[in-house]
Amino acid sequence: MATLEKALITNTLTQARIPVQFNPEEYTVSREVNYAQAAIPGLGAPLLQFAHGNMQTLEMELLVDTYEAHTGSTAGSDARVVVRQVTDLMNIDPASHAPPVLLFTWGSLSFTCVLARVTQKFIMFRPDGVPVRARLNVSFSEYRNADLETREVKRETATYTKAHVVIQGETLSSIAAKVYDDATQWRPIAIRNRIDDPMRLTVGRRLLVPLLPFRNPDTGEVLQ
Repeated sequence: MATLEKALITNTLTQARIPVQFNPEEYTVSREVNYAQAAIPGLGAPLLQFAHGNMQTLEMELLVDTYEAHTGSTAGSDARVVVRQVTDLMNIDPASHAPPVLLFTWGSLSFTCVLARVTQKFIMFRPDGVPVRARLNVSFSEYRNADLETREVKRETATYTKAHVVIQGETLSSIAAKVYDDATQWRPIAIRNRIDDPMRLTVGRRLLVPLLPFRNPDTGEVLQ
């Protein structure tokens, strides 16, 4: 018979591990993305443009029981002590100035997250009113930062640069007149192709013609 594997909540900042007393009966994973609508006169429906993705969430109910002895508690002890092990994960850490990043693991499930919401419902009490059983509805929000996003999503920069092959008699000004309808806009082509002498072009050379407005990567100057 397979060994029962306990779900764990690990504080990645302190490496403290909190085993849940009882594995959840079920959990829900949710994810959605946002699209912006652009209303175009004459069309029967708006055009959709991807805006951004929203965080993924993991939701479940955890049972805390101290009526009998279980992992992390003695029989008859105050259930709120065990509950606080979970709710304290939303406290601001003095070193990071934010609640800790967590890792929720259970079997093949591994979810890097922060604890976004906890609802506590106490359902059983000792004769003196001390709670010994509680249900926690918890919601974990996926944790991502710029470094994680960069490593995991290899985005390609959108580009509208065109290519132009130099023919006999062409100059940067004549090429600018052809592609921009403005012969004075030759500088973006020169900067994009690292051309020092705009009067000397090699026939057959393949030039990249950037879309205007163009930002000089060296100086930040915007040409338009």
